[in-house]
Amino acid sequence: MTATDPALTALAQGWCALSALHGRIEAHIERALQAQHDLSVREYSLLDVLSRQHDGEGGHLQMKQVADAVVLSQSATTRLVTRLEDRGLLERYLCPTDRRGIYTNVTEAGLRLLEEAQPTNDTALREALDQASKNPELAPLVRVVESLSVPA
Repeated sequence: MTATDPALTALAQGWCALSALHGRIEAHIERALQAQHDLSVREYSLLDVLSRQHDGEGGHLQMKQVADAVVLSQSATTRLVTRLEDRGLLERYLCPTDRRGIYTNVTEAGLRLLEEAQPTNDTALREALDQASKNPELAPLVRVVESLSVPA
């Protein structure tokens, strides 16, 4: 394939549409979470990921797993964890079986904020998808997103 190949051009256009959809959704959710809960999309995502951990064998995520889940570098994830820890929404502690390992847990305050922010997140997501569905380039992608079923 060459740079002028129609299949490559269509692929690039599809990628641009997907990127645009993601950007619109994230920006809409960001505005809603910031306005109502003083929370960024990344902060919300991190609280959500960490709230799904459980105690016991394999119940805690390593920082690399957390970074992958919130789509950030490990250093950016560490800064994000520190910011939320400073706000009293997260706490870190040493792994009881490996003193080199550090776990991060959502505090009660973090769980309350996450619970309060979830309806805002869900409503903003729905609004962003509804708005994007009116755009002919984005409508097919919205339909795909709406058809996805992710196991809990």
